[in-house]
Amino acid sequence: MASYNKVILMGNLTRDPELKYLPSGTAVTRLALAVNHTYTDRQSGERKEEVCFIDMDAFGRTAETMNEYLQKGRTVLIEGRLRFQTWETDDGQRRSKHDVFVERFSFVDSRQGGQDSLKDEGAGYASPTEAAPKDTEDDIPF
Repeated sequence: MASYNKVILMGNLTRDPELKYLPSGTAVTRLALAVNHTYTDRQSGERKEEVCFIDMDAFGRTAETMNEYLQKGRTVLIEGRLRFQTWETDDGQRRSKHDVFVERFSFVDSRQGGQDSLKDEGAGYASPTEAAPKDTEDDIPF
C-alpha cells in the first residue's frame, strides 16, 4: 500500500526555539508554531479566528540554524512530516499527540522589516549564490 506524509505550514513561532544535543552529538531544536484560520460564521455572519498550535522538532544543521536565527513571533514556512508520539506519564496514564518532524524551513519575513522575503534554509535547499558560481569576465564566451 502506498503512502505519502508531507506537511507544509506557515505561521508564527509561539516561543523561542530550544536547542539541545543528543548523547550522539546530534542537535535537536524544539519549537512550536501557531497557524491561524479565519472564517465567517454562517449563522451570525461574524468573522472568527481559529488558532492551531503545533509542536515541532528539527535535527542536525537545520536545528542549529533555526535556533540561531529564529525567535518568538517570527513568521516561518515549515516543510516536514507528521509524527504520532505516545508515552506514559509518571502516574501510569498513556498520552499521545501529533507533531511535525521538520525537514526544511524558509524565512518568510525580513529581519529589517522591509519587503517580505523567502529565504530558504535547512536540508535540501541551497541559496542561489551557492548553487551557481558567479560569472567573471574570463568566463563570458563573447
